Amino acid sequence: MDIASIIKSRARETYDLHRQYVNPQLVRVLEVLGFNRNYTSAKGARLIDENGREVLDFLSGFGVFGIGRNHPLVAQVLRDMMETGSPSMVQMDVGIVSGLLAESLARIAPGDLESVFFTNSGTEGVEGALKFARQATKKTKVVYCDRAFHGLTLGALSVNGTEEFRERNEPLLPGCVPVPFNDLGALESALSDRDVAAFIVEPIQGKGVFIPDDDYLPGVRRLCDKYGALLIADEVQTGLGRTGRMFAVNHWDVVPDLLVVSKALSGGYIPVGAIITRREIYSKVFDSMDRCFAHSNTFGQNNLAMAAGLATLHVIEQDNLVERSARMGKFLINGLEELAGRYELLHEIRGKGLMIGIQFGAPESFTLKTGWKLLHKMNGDLFCQMITIPLLEKHDILTQVAGHGIDTVKILPPLIIDNADADCFLEAMDKVLKDAHKFPSSAWTTIKNLGLRTAKTA
Repeated sequence: MDIASIIKSRARETYDLHRQYVNPQLVRVLEVLGFNRNYTSAKGARLIDENGREVLDFLSGFGVFGIGRNHPLVAQVLRDMMETGSPSMVQMDVGIVSGLLAESLARIAPGDLESVFFTNSGTEGVEGALKFARQATKKTKVVYCDRAFHGLTLGALSVNGTEEFRERNEPLLPGCVPVPFNDLGALESALSDRDVAAFIVEPIQGKGVFIPDDDYLPGVRRLCDKYGALLIADEVQTGLGRTGRMFAVNHWDVVPDLLVVSKALSGGYIPVGAIITRREIYSKVFDSMDRCFAHSNTFGQNNLAMAAGLATLHVIEQDNLVERSARMGKFLINGLEELAGRYELLHEIRGKGLMIGIQFGAPESFTLKTGWKLLHKMNGDLFCQMITIPLLEKHDILTQVAGHGIDTVKILPPLIIDNADADCFLEAMDKVLKDAHKFPSSAWTTIKNLGLRTAKTA
């Protein structure tokens, strides 16, 4: 079986195959937006489409490709791992590679988090963390934040604060209570009956890149201790250097009780995730020999995933990518703030490291305000496509909106980007914003027509 030849000979069928066998609605979305590039190769911070055009990837698979795409060291480690012929997933045994990765994660985790359970994804990590918290505390209630995103399986969905994902799935897990993000008073009220197993929170919310006040997470830690609830930090997107620290909680010197990681740990090759927790909590779940499988999975400790995780952590540390993320993030944020001073549609820049939200808002000038109101009356999610579409179409830069119902574009570049990449993005944003500030213009007409086509085909 020559997989390279098969892919090459049938590459032009990609969208037809997905339309017929996978997700035709996603294909429609990509075609309407002009995002159907049919990428054929990738390296580092760039994707290459079937026409040979290079695209600067400022989405990085929603944060998966922290070390860039197709990193040669990780690829070599995976080849070496396969060539060892070592046993994997014996189940009635434990493996050296998973032990080594657990040791490495415990070494970089904050505080006394030293017990590791491996998962296949972020949402599975959240599911496991919720189970661990409920079993360890013998309580069932869980508190979560409005606008939170923790995954789409039913348990994780029960602590999602985004209504568009929850609809059609009710009733969800009982005893899950929402509170506003960044509101210590609301959290204390929710915890005050001492019947809460855990509070789960993204240190920086992914849907919109909302950053808490400096006293919020320390206050959360204090309240969880006061009322006997465990603190779960969902670092699936924010972890492993994304925010300019190894973990986002490090910005506030907060040690959670359970920390969930995934995405970037994979190196972009093999799905992998982990729950990192305190031994005391772990021991309350796996508290006897007959409960050694109190929580388990089939593929969590497979050797390729464990090797990918080890290689990824090696690259992050060897190439100083955490420091690089902080430095390049500051460079981009400063550049975007300078643009915000010149363009009235650009209201706010939020971010830490290379997790940045670009917030747009209603303009002051009458003509632009007319266009803004027209688009939002037509479709509340339409405006940001006037930024993301030309970034890709005219400047070969891939970005996307940060979530439904918020006029925010989020960028998650690979941690390996350099000043030239950042300058390329800022120059492109300058040109796109300049076009967006002309009304009427072809940019506004294009987006209006997009909205009309979307409404007709919905």
